[in-house]
Amino acid sequence: MVNGIIKKLGEDLVNNILVRFPVKSLIRLKCISKRWYTLIQSTTFIHLHLNYQTTIQHEFILFKHSIKEEPNEFISILSFLSGDDDDGFNPLFPDINVTSMSSNFHATFYPLLGPCHGLIVLTDLTTIVIFNPATRNFRLVPPSPFGCPQGFHRSVEGIGFGFDSISKYYKIVRICEVFWNPWDGYPGPKETKIDVYDFSMDCWREVEHVNLPFIYWVPCAEMLYNEVVHWFATIDMSMIILCFDMCTEIFRNINIPDVCNNLTHKQYYGLVILRGCLTLISYPNPISPTDLINDKVHVWVMEEYGVSKSWILKNTIRVVPVESPLDVWKNSILLFQSKKGHLISYDINSNEEKEHILHGSPGSLSVIVYEEGLTSIPPGSQNSSKAHNF
Repeated sequence: MVNGIIKKLGEDLVNNILVRFPVKSLIRLKCISKRWYTLIQSTTFIHLHLNYQTTIQHEFILFKHSIKEEPNEFISILSFLSGDDDDGFNPLFPDINVTSMSSNFHATFYPLLGPCHGLIVLTDLTTIVIFNPATRNFRLVPPSPFGCPQGFHRSVEGIGFGFDSISKYYKIVRICEVFWNPWDGYPGPKETKIDVYDFSMDCWREVEHVNLPFIYWVPCAEMLYNEVVHWFATIDMSMIILCFDMCTEIFRNINIPDVCNNLTHKQYYGLVILRGCLTLISYPNPISPTDLINDKVHVWVMEEYGVSKSWILKNTIRVVPVESPLDVWKNSILLFQSKKGHLISYDINSNEEKEHILHGSPGSLSVIVYEEGLTSIPPGSQNSSKAHNF
């Protein structure tokens, strides 16, 4: 009967109908027949569905936060949420405890990377997990085999996740520093190493590079845009945006607005995508005393990607004391974490600010806004861990 429906209506029309279904419904429909299973699992349909979900901007939120249980002990939680402007955020399914992927002695969060075609990476810089929150599949990525000689230390300074549209596979890139670290002296000179995990080969490799600037870590960076990963870095006491092209595996720099380019530590910076453009958020250093009169958040939009002269100051806003920006929701709502650990939203169209019930220990919040997708977890080799459900 199902095959008859497909033949009668035509596969194109069936595709146009099915792309409107949420992932949960499509997973159930795969069980109807082999024909439907093959159709919904096909690369063509997965791309059609992902593009449709992006068009309608039906977004979901992955919310990571830490909660203090004991005076010096924290637990870290992942929440999967849907929401609208009226009713706030609603859980899609039960929270997941990810304390094993972070330290339970402090509330500092570890990176959530993505989304990329509906896939997200969670890492504590040692263990790396790639997962699809819509299909609830995940897989452990093999650890990097690259170490360092005895007496040296290898630290991960920056990490990114994205898609190489030429090879048609996903990659993870890590910027590492190797340096002499004696127990009774000062660390020695640092040497930069670049590790790339290529899902097409299921292995890590080191990438040649020229001298790179030092990564300047801030909570809201490591951002993927135009198949390029972005970090903040410093050159000769100037702040720049360091870029890594996932296709060419070449680094380059983008200058930030001249007025922002200082290291007086009065301002911090974050990167988001606002209305399809690379956007820099400049906000008061959260360590500094709060100045309710003069503290402002500046929103700079790069109108022509890669052209430093195209930075435009789009908005100057005043919100509650900000710990850091987090992401952009519904294309015009900036998400922040406050110094008190609450999720704050600010609509740049209406200038409306909201404090949501979602909260955690100050400084522990992390958010990824994503669209649902059917993208499969990239398979590993026979010796790698397989995909599982959570």
